[in-house]
Amino acid sequence: MYTPDERRPEGRANNEMRPVKLTRDVMKNAHGSCLSEFGDTRVMCTATIEESLPAWRRASRKGWVTAEYAMLPASTSSRTKREYKGRKGRSMEIERLIGRSLRAVCDLDHLGEFTITVDCDVIQADGGTRTASITGAWVALHDALMSFVEQGKIKRLPLMGQVAAISAGIVGGVPLLDLDYPEDSHADVDLNLVGTADGGIVEIQGTGERSTLSRAQLNDLLDMAEPAIARLCALQDEVTGFSA
Repeated sequence: MYTPDERRPEGRANNEMRPVKLTRDVMKNAHGSCLSEFGDTRVMCTATIEESLPAWRRASRKGWVTAEYAMLPASTSSRTKREYKGRKGRSMEIERLIGRSLRAVCDLDHLGEFTITVDCDVIQADGGTRTASITGAWVALHDALMSFVEQGKIKRLPLMGQVAAISAGIVGGVPLLDLDYPEDSHADVDLNLVGTADGGIVEIQGTGERSTLSRAQLNDLLDMAEPAIARLCALQDEVTGFSA
């Protein structure tokens, strides 16, 4: 039985995020990089720009932003196998989510004929790996684009805003923000919110794991998650100076 006393041993309030840290410039060879840490979850996000487009994209003369996601073998308590042959369904779903999230705030018309791939590699998993990936991926994307602006390869920064993500859920009947792994694994309802700094919603992923979700409960989770998106975007501002 997962009792309330066991839920948040670190003393977090129900609507409180874990400590979040975004560290830039951690990979020498990437055009942009960020180590995204949500509590004990750590994701290495790196952005690489190629001066070409996929064949299917060339006729559009618009840039492209995509993502790849993987969990390193020792990122979980039992070894995660590497994905040599084909992509796991979960990994494909998450990397598509990351790509959609980044494209929602990127002006592809003004990007030029470049392809940006943001790789999100989970070093350590303790819940919320996709939300940590999206939040850190935006920082890596920003820095990669800025490097090309500074080199004169792009006229101006083709970002229309910021995007971040946070998890929320209902555990033992209690709404909680930013679930760690023990909370997530016992959740009655699990939800991920991807949002922008101006209050827009990019995507809501919500699942009744052990029970159904009422409209009132959905509203409660969104009311809890939306201010967290604003706080994460403020942290992105703090490390990049994007809104300065």
